Amino acid sequence: MREFAQPLREEDADADPVAQFRVWFAAAAEAGVNMPEAAAVATAADDGAPSLRMVLVKQADELGFVFYTNYESRKARELAANPFAALLFYWGPLGRQVRIEGSVERTSPQESEDYIRSRARGSQLSALSSPQSRPIESRAWLEARVARLADRYADAEPPLPDAWGGFRLTPVTFEFWQNRDDRLHDRLVYRRRPEGGWAIERLAP
Repeated sequence: MREFAQPLREEDADADPVAQFRVWFAAAAEAGVNMPEAAAVATAADDGAPSLRMVLVKQADELGFVFYTNYESRKARELAANPFAALLFYWGPLGRQVRIEGSVERTSPQESEDYIRSRARGSQLSALSSPQSRPIESRAWLEARVARLADRYADAEPPLPDAWGGFRLTPVTFEFWQNRDDRLHDRLVYRRRPEGGWAIERLAP
């Protein structure tokens, strides 16, 4: 049996979707998946028009799934208007996908600061320099902004960006998708119960 055709059985799945996610995430990292924390995040404006892009999920636990961005970016503006989003992790070598949907809110200023300070200096300068999602005149213009900031703060810590921080998605549904032979894929969905805990059901492929 090929690795990507391993079955996903209800009796083998953890009752807690976060714990199940950790098992699959660890397997993806062990299999050598490049940046297993990369996920597509889908948002929608208040008129319902969707948009999609890749982000790096920096925290995944019982509190939610956290990614960081410029608060003036398109995704952030859409989340301000419609605070719901969907994440999709895809781990091709294992034939696995995880879909997560839920409400979104900003992380605390302290959480955002702690993460920003953990980034490489070049990444901090880039975040300060980039007017994310807005038109710019050229690549050279952007690189010049970075160079000026690098000179200005050559002997000091760069300031924190005013409009940059995290979002935390609090899941209400998870879907674990396992590729199987002949397109008879396994799909298990976890839905949060109003009284607490999770209900699990199987979907047809």
